[in-house]
Amino acid sequence: MKKTIKTEKKPIKLWLDDIETGAFEQARNLANLPFVYKHIAVMPDAHLGYGMPIGGVMASEEMVVPNAVGVDIGCGMCAVKTSLTNISTENIKAVLSQIRNKVPLGFKHHKKKQDPSLMPKVEEGQLQDFFIVSREYNNALTQLGTLGGGNHFIEIQKGNDGHIWLMIHSGSRNLGFKVANYYNRLAGDLNRRWKSKIPPKWQLAFFPIDSESGQSYLQEMRYCVDFAYANRKLMMERIQKALMSVITPVFFDPLINIAHNYAALETHFNRRVMVHRKGATRAQDGEIGIIPGSQGSPSYLVKGKGNRDSFASCAHGAGRKMGRKQAQRQLDLTQEIKHMEDQGIIHALRHKRDLDEAAGAYKNIDEVIDNQLDLVEVLVELRPLAVIKG
Repeated sequence: MKKTIKTEKKPIKLWLDDIETGAFEQARNLANLPFVYKHIAVMPDAHLGYGMPIGGVMASEEMVVPNAVGVDIGCGMCAVKTSLTNISTENIKAVLSQIRNKVPLGFKHHKKKQDPSLMPKVEEGQLQDFFIVSREYNNALTQLGTLGGGNHFIEIQKGNDGHIWLMIHSGSRNLGFKVANYYNRLAGDLNRRWKSKIPPKWQLAFFPIDSESGQSYLQEMRYCVDFAYANRKLMMERIQKALMSVITPVFFDPLINIAHNYAALETHFNRRVMVHRKGATRAQDGEIGIIPGSQGSPSYLVKGKGNRDSFASCAHGAGRKMGRKQAQRQLDLTQEIKHMEDQGIIHALRHKRDLDEAAGAYKNIDEVIDNQLDLVEVLVELRPLAVIKG
């Protein structure tokens, strides 16, 4: 931990030296909420979000805050170690072609509904209890096994353990977006009706956990977390098939999966509290996690140390240092392409509009890792060989 700020009602514990002004103001807002427990933890990849900084961790008593989870509920990482120790550029390109045939990217969905048995399980007759999920269920069947856009990616990587790895970053697609927006609006309406003293401009409307609305949000949020996992799992299965269609035999270790946008009841400092992680990864003692870099930089497989001050959490990635529009204006496309090609990475940087996801738009992942060595132990460094972006 770098420092503790004690100017607000609750302390703010920072794992970075230089937090941007907007993100720090959001952390201060969180620290002044009446239901915050102990302190606010800010991870080393933190940057501005909606209401709560991405890279923030907040524990609360009796309340849940939809914007402290965010719009991509259940967004997270999965990774698989393969039996391969080398892969040629020719074979990588062939695998990428197969992946693009099997996994819709960006805003694209499947043309046909996927097998409903792959969706999160709901007890028979209970789907109608999920107000938004039930409405969006058929659309979600076409979103299952799709990557999405923004910072979501598929990578083929080489680990310093000598093996080829496969990694995916993706979330709950439009289903999670619809759930998040509905409940954030509902919380805002209810907070106005209750004459809440929390300023609406903070974008931190809340539900009491034991209220009907709070329980409904938690139920649908958990469904979206499970859907995001099912989404990543199906993509990984199809990526594995793409690899096996080019190279055989290949064997795969079990899937490693973690989410970094959710809220869950956990015990911290001997009390049961609702821990909100928005762009933060759980890192309980011995728990395996994934901290990805930007395209063009390494990702890391890590083991948690269960640090109490971070509510057993760590960073979820490199973290942005530039907004999307700023990156498109300021970064040099030629230099960013050279950065990728000098490392031999097969990439899709083609146009100035792609610069919002260039490596130069992100913080230095090695500094991010160095700032949290009290939170995690690095197990494997994974360097990108090829990147598919949404």
